[in-house]
Amino acid sequence: KSNVMDALSFAMGERAACLRVKHLRDLIHGAHIGQPVLDTARVAMRYCDDEDQETVFCRSILGDSSEYRINGLHVTLAKYMEELEKIGIVTKARNCLVFQGAVESIALKDPKERTKMFESISQSREYAAEYNKKKEALLKAKDDTQFHFIKKKSATVERKQVSQEKMEAQRYQALVDDLHQNCLQLCLAELYHNEKGISALSDTLREKQQAAAAKNNKLVNAEQTVKTYKKEHGRLTREQQHIDKEIRAQEHILSQCRSQYIKAKVNTSHHMKKAEEVRDSLRKNQKLMAVKEQELAEGRQEITELERTWRNYEKQAQEKGTSCGRDIELDEDQLERYKELKELARKQGAVLSQQAEKLHWEVRAEYEKMAFDQRRKKEVEVAIRNNQTQLEDLTSRAEKLEEYTKTCKSSLDEYRQREESLSAELQRGRQRSEEVNQELGQVLEELGNACLDSQESRHQLQRKELLERLRRLYPETVYGRLSDLCSPIHKKYQLAVTKVFGRYMNAIVVASEKVARDCISFIKEERAEPETFLPIDYLDVSPLNERLREMPGAKMLVDVVQVNAVAGAAQLRKVVQFVCGNALVCETIKEARSVAFDRKERIKTVSLDGTLFAKSGTISGGSSYLRTKARCWDEKDMMRLKERKDQLTAELRDLMRLKRKEPDLKQIIAQAQGAQTRLKYSKTELENLRKKILLKCQAEISRMESELANLDSQIQMQQESVEAKDAEMRKIRDQIDQMEDLVFSDFCAEIGVNSIREYEQEHLKQQTELDKKRLEFESQCARLNAQLEYEQNQLRQQKKKLHNMEETIDKEERIMAEQRKDEEKLLAAVEEGQNKMLELKNQLLSKNSQVAAAKAELDQKTQSLQAINKELVKLQREVMSAETALEQKRMARHNLLLACKIQSLPITLLSGSLNEISEVQLDTESESTSATMDIYEREAQLVIDYSGLEAEIRSLQAEKEVEAYLERLKESVSSVEEVLHRTTAPNLKALEKMREVKDKLQGVTEAFDASTRAARKCSQEFEQVKAQRFHLFSQCFEHVSVVIDKIYKRICRNSSAQAILSAENPDEPYLGGINYNCVAPGKRFMSMDNLSGGEKAIAALALVFAIHSFRPAPFFILDEVDAALDNTNIGKVTSFIREESRENMQIIVISLKEEFFSKADALLGVYSDV
Repeated sequence: KSNVMDALSFAMGERAACLRVKHLRDLIHGAHIGQPVLDTARVAMRYCDDEDQETVFCRSILGDSSEYRINGLHVTLAKYMEELEKIGIVTKARNCLVFQGAVESIALKDPKERTKMFESISQSREYAAEYNKKKEALLKAKDDTQFHFIKKKSATVERKQVSQEKMEAQRYQALVDDLHQNCLQLCLAELYHNEKGISALSDTLREKQQAAAAKNNKLVNAEQTVKTYKKEHGRLTREQQHIDKEIRAQEHILSQCRSQYIKAKVNTSHHMKKAEEVRDSLRKNQKLMAVKEQELAEGRQEITELERTWRNYEKQAQEKGTSCGRDIELDEDQLERYKELKELARKQGAVLSQQAEKLHWEVRAEYEKMAFDQRRKKEVEVAIRNNQTQLEDLTSRAEKLEEYTKTCKSSLDEYRQREESLSAELQRGRQRSEEVNQELGQVLEELGNACLDSQESRHQLQRKELLERLRRLYPETVYGRLSDLCSPIHKKYQLAVTKVFGRYMNAIVVASEKVARDCISFIKEERAEPETFLPIDYLDVSPLNERLREMPGAKMLVDVVQVNAVAGAAQLRKVVQFVCGNALVCETIKEARSVAFDRKERIKTVSLDGTLFAKSGTISGGSSYLRTKARCWDEKDMMRLKERKDQLTAELRDLMRLKRKEPDLKQIIAQAQGAQTRLKYSKTELENLRKKILLKCQAEISRMESELANLDSQIQMQQESVEAKDAEMRKIRDQIDQMEDLVFSDFCAEIGVNSIREYEQEHLKQQTELDKKRLEFESQCARLNAQLEYEQNQLRQQKKKLHNMEETIDKEERIMAEQRKDEEKLLAAVEEGQNKMLELKNQLLSKNSQVAAAKAELDQKTQSLQAINKELVKLQREVMSAETALEQKRMARHNLLLACKIQSLPITLLSGSLNEISEVQLDTESESTSATMDIYEREAQLVIDYSGLEAEIRSLQAEKEVEAYLERLKESVSSVEEVLHRTTAPNLKALEKMREVKDKLQGVTEAFDASTRAARKCSQEFEQVKAQRFHLFSQCFEHVSVVIDKIYKRICRNSSAQAILSAENPDEPYLGGINYNCVAPGKRFMSMDNLSGGEKAIAALALVFAIHSFRPAPFFILDEVDAALDNTNIGKVTSFIREESRENMQIIVISLKEEFFSKADALLGVYSDV
């Protein structure tokens, strides 16, 4: 089925993209697997009309292109499509093919797409391009017509205006001619009397210059004399400074010697104190050594007495033994038997005897050790007492050293604070001295560079005194002169600011109009010169034009003037704004002229050299008078510099007095160094005591205490051991005694004793006692000898320590002797420095007197020089005033000639030409330069013909008569100018402009007529195309909108069903969309999107059949349009198709549903058995 639809579409001329392939050759069978059966393929479609004439439409594939044939004849694609349209097949509209799945999309088409489909069916689309083109041309023609109409209207108004200007220009020209004639007479009169004044002033100036030259020669001679005296004064001053420098150097040396002397004296004192401390310690140790020697002698004496006592005891024991031994006497046999029994008993009790002997020696050793420990205990106790005494002495010395260290520290801190404060003060003084010297040098340099006359004129002093009196009368409301209250922010703006300030330069600023009137009354009473006042509350200040601040190459004059006064700064800014207005300042004359005159609105502008461009067109330049007037800013700086010089000089004198404190600082430094040295030695000794000696002594005491505790515990343990061994020894002795009693029982009975021990005790008792006493004697001797040896060692150490102390004392004494010698040398150096200082001061006093005498002579010569200078200045001022008056006359002549040139006044010249006159406007504030003098010299060569001047003015001689005549001429000129000012300046080119306006009106009228005709033609053509397009489209739309409702009712088999087509733009439906809505039977109105699939399919089929009814095609093919239909709707659709196929259509349906194709007239293809 798909091949059938593709084949029909191919035969109807569809493009390859609509046939689901990229290239036409892919339509050949087998091409999709790379194995096409042939290189070409074709599809033919045969059409048989009502007259049984057959037409064959054939399309073949040739590579990637197609070939079209009709009845075997090769035709173009356009011809092919045209022939198809003749039989009712419109390929673009697809009016005879309904593809698979396209039914629902037809129903849901966008209104715009539906309009395009109707245009394709109605063939009104062919007129769309022409319609758009004609419409654009019509709109353009209408715009042109409107444009030319407006131009014609404005040209008519302009012609009327120009005719009025022509009449005004004629009246205005008559007034201008009258004004020029009056101006000519005024200029000739002013030039005539100006030349007479220049001649008189030139003679006066030559006389003044000769007198000034003579006075100047006298001044040069006086200056030479003053210069000679200055050299002599300078030489004496340098010698004075040299002596002063030597004094300062000697003061420095003397200060160093003093500090060294103080340091040496402090060191000597320290060593003396140290030696005295060592002597005290030596005396204490000598006393201690004497005590030790006495103790040692007593110990030796005690040993001697102990030996003598022992010898006496031995002698007494021998005598006592001799007396006791006579009671029991044994014969030889008995004695021999005693010995045998004794030997037998010894043998039987050998083991016990050995044990007893062993215990005896152990006990004896214990006793000896205990005795030694007790002696050692006494020695340790004595050593502990000695060390504690030494520790107390060392602790006391450490406390004294610590107290002395604190004293040294406090003294050192005090010295350092004084040193720091004095050093900081001196450092600040030195820095400030350098700053003051540097600033003073700059001030002096500026004063030297300033070429201003420091002498104020009597006139200036009177004005200054008047202002001071006004300030005393009104201290709160009289602020001062404007030039004193403000100044330019930079020196380069001085001439410009002076030029703009003009007559307000020396005006007095006051708070109110009342104060100004009171001041004027006071001035009148005092008969002082008139003054200008600026009352702040009375000034009418115009607002600043802020846009002028953004103008390139220029600054507002208000911005380059700064207010110097702090009090009332805001009010003073108001005064500055009143004086300056919206004036601008530029760097050069060219920039100022451009800013002033090259814009729509003229602006008051001034250049840095003082050239002023007024709004009225007047140009006034700088002059020497302006520079002289601008000197007031420099004079203010001069006064400020002089005041600053006096301040700096006074401050420098104070700083020089501060410099005299340097010796005090050096003395404090020396004292601080001495205290530092003492503190260092004290700290070293204190640290040695604390870290070494005290710790060593404490460690020794703690060691001895621990040793004493050990000895106590050892002695206690030894006593317990001795007691245990004594008990054991007694037990063994009892066993031995029992055994001896058994052996000696018969022998004892024979000799008549109870036991053998009675005999032995009597005989041996004496020997035992003697042994015991001997042991005690030996122990006591050993103890005394050990103690004596210990004391001897202590004595030797004490002697060694005393020897070291003596050496230390000798060393300190040698050092003190050397330091005393150094002190004497330093003292001699100090005395010598003081003598030399006294001598230098005497020289300085002598030199000061010489300098004072030279200064007095110099002052006398300087005063005479100043007197000559005053006379010269007076002459120079007279010359300057004459030059200024002459220059003003020349400048007035220049300005008059320039005005004649600018105003084109017909002045007759006997020599020269007006073209030689410079076009630079000069005034009293213009700067006198070489260029200005050149202008004056060139203009002096011009000779004016005064024959046109009336004889009356030439005959006038008195100044008042001349001024009165000139005043009358000026009044006549002013009256004419006033009339001209009241009269609005007409357009003097009105006649020429009248012809231009007429030609312009004629051209605009012709253009308007042409555009009107073009618009009318475009409108006719557009309406024609619009009517054709509307006719075709309306014919199709009206047919389909009527038929579709009937078809929909027939398909639904219900008269309540409705199908509605409506145009969004009824006037031109092809420009808008077409809406399609259906109301299914038994349901309310819903949009097409909300209908079911079957309802959408039936609505789409109704639309397709309605369109087909307007332009029936030879056949109609439907591809599976029943996909969304149920059996009921299928029955309705098949019934409608069968009815239509009998009368109107030839329909081919492709379907997979048996309910549908079972109703067909014929079946073709694969189908089930029906």
